[in-house]
Amino acid sequence: MTEAPQPNSTFSRPTFFIMTGIPGLGGAQAWLTLVFGPMYLLSLLGNGALLAVVQTDSTLHQPMFLLLATLAATDLSLATSIAPGLLAVLWLGPRPVPYTACLVQMFFVHALTAVESGVLLAMACDRAVAVGRPLHYPILVTKARVGYAALALTLKAVVIVVPFPLLVARFEHFQAQTIDHAYCAHMAVVELVVGNTRANNLYGLVLSLAVSGIDILGITGSYGLIAHAVLRLPTREARAKAFGTCSSHICVILAFYVPGLFSYLTHRFGRHTVPKPVHVLLSNTYLLLPPALNPLIYGVRTKQMRDRLLEIFTFKKSQF
Repeated sequence: MTEAPQPNSTFSRPTFFIMTGIPGLGGAQAWLTLVFGPMYLLSLLGNGALLAVVQTDSTLHQPMFLLLATLAATDLSLATSIAPGLLAVLWLGPRPVPYTACLVQMFFVHALTAVESGVLLAMACDRAVAVGRPLHYPILVTKARVGYAALALTLKAVVIVVPFPLLVARFEHFQAQTIDHAYCAHMAVVELVVGNTRANNLYGLVLSLAVSGIDILGITGSYGLIAHAVLRLPTREARAKAFGTCSSHICVILAFYVPGLFSYLTHRFGRHTVPKPVHVLLSNTYLLLPPALNPLIYGVRTKQMRDRLLEIFTFKKSQF
């Protein structure tokens, strides 16, 4: 009796990958559309409303609100880069994604995440100048400099993230074409590669530590300066007012970095203790939760934005 031939364990670069969504959940993952669907809807409506308000109201054409508009545009792009595909996989089951489209998505997801981290740093510096040097703020922080900062952050993200898809594209053979994920994360694709992936692993680690680490240090330093300036104010009311101008930004920072840090730590150090479905769920939550929360935070806690939104909705209501 002859032995059945063993299937080949490797194959050439596939024309497409198959996304499975949250591994191990099967048909039950369709219920997660009730979580991620509203998140994406909030991202679209909330960030779209913020962008529309800043664009149409000339009184909001100030550096602080232009940075907020940059954050909203980044959030809108980041959520849209993964949410449609995620919802399709969760609702309809595994789906094919062309190889090139996978690399493009990889680039945009990681680049937009880097841009968002940089925008949060820019906003922290803006608040540090506003609180610490209020008389010099109009001179030091201008609309032109905000534009240059946004351009610089975009170029930086492109330069540092381009190696991700390029490092994957150099491989010709893969172990499988099924990705146990809901989007084309760099390391999720690298796990399928046949070959030496040390460069991919090292670059991913260094980039995560360098970009997030530098931005977090900058944000921490900015808030150190803010705290120093606030504590020097003579009255409790003045200190509360100065701190209040930063409270929205602090909430946004926590919404972005806390889930991200938790997701990163569980991926790097809890791979053998935290189940794979939890890794994937955290990864998707980290990318979709901040875009959904940020417009709510700024819409509620920023007086000018809150008043303007109330005026718009009151005006529309009176028309009916």
